[in-house]
Amino acid sequence: MNASRRERLSQAGRKVKTVPRPNPIERRMSKFLREPPSVRLAASVIVTTTALIVIGGGILIRVLDHHEYPTIWVGMWFALQTVTTVGYGDVTPEDPAGRVIAALVMLEGIAFVTIVTAAITSTFVTRAAREVEEEVESSESSLLELEQRLDRIESLLDSLVKSERR
Repeated sequence: MNASRRERLSQAGRKVKTVPRPNPIERRMSKFLREPPSVRLAASVIVTTTALIVIGGGILIRVLDHHEYPTIWVGMWFALQTVTTVGYGDVTPEDPAGRVIAALVMLEGIAFVTIVTAAITSTFVTRAAREVEEEVESSESSLLELEQRLDRIESLLDSLVKSERR
């Protein structure tokens, strides 16, 4: 191989951009949207997500606002009230860091659970639409078969009538 050819190949190799592989979350989400989940899986995703937000928010508020939240359990009680929008008011953050965490727990809880619920609902709607489409296709197929049978019967009757006339 001469030097100019090697150089051209080397330059061509540099120009080719590699396509980045989707990260594991993107792959999982794509699979999730392609294969609609069962009701049990959907419920477990929502419950798990909410539990993770409560636990994470409870630990985070305890770490950053430990004066008002002496234990992780008090922090989790606050996060549970906040994420479920119950808000009894018996535990409320006074410290700015605690209020920031509370705002994040509120927004994350409401937004994330809403998004997950909407995605799951859309997959159920898609599944139902596919099932209806399959039923329609099956009905159309049955009607086509019935039409073909009737055509055969009609042609047999025509041939019988013609044979009787002879």
